[in-house]
Amino acid sequence: MTLTPSLLAALWRERRPSGPPIAHGFRSRYPDHWVRFHTLPGSKRYPETEDEYATVLERHNAILDELFTGTDVFVVTADWAGTPDGPAHHPEPRRTLHPRGIHWWTESDTADPDPDFHVHTRLYADRRPWRPGCVDELLRAVADDRLADVFLADTGFRRMHHPYDGGADVVLTTPDERDRLRDRHEEWLSDHPTGL
Repeated sequence: MTLTPSLLAALWRERRPSGPPIAHGFRSRYPDHWVRFHTLPGSKRYPETEDEYATVLERHNAILDELFTGTDVFVVTADWAGTPDGPAHHPEPRRTLHPRGIHWWTESDTADPDPDFHVHTRLYADRRPWRPGCVDELLRAVADDRLADVFLADTGFRRMHHPYDGGADVVLTTPDERDRLRDRHEEWLSDHPTGL
């Protein structure tokens, strides 16, 4: 499939009709298929040493490899602007770390009557063969809270991995698949009863 904005948007709407592809909303939109993993022991949020960065990347890549070995993935990044086509607030490092991403979706929040408070989230995607390490620079930027709303998905949007600063929200195809992945990595789960 040649990646075009309209094709990608149509695929999302077909496979995920319950809402837009905004990664921080996956947990609430797909609660029966969702699990969260923390990327550092003791649920530490931010890495401070190279050893801790190595642990963060190792955990992300372990889950990603289980989800996507032998397949292509969509890599999705986001930026935000005050108008749909205006300049991005903080365009770096998204532009540098994801130069091949094509703009495929704009989700506008214009609920506030003051246009100065409107936010337009723009999503960019590319398609690439999955291999461990292929998104390490993006994952490191997410771990440092320099990028947000990044996610990886199979080319059918059945499985999704949304890294955030402190862990990853993962959406699986079924509750059973979610439970099997959760049980294989239970030492990476939160002690909190909600799984956060």
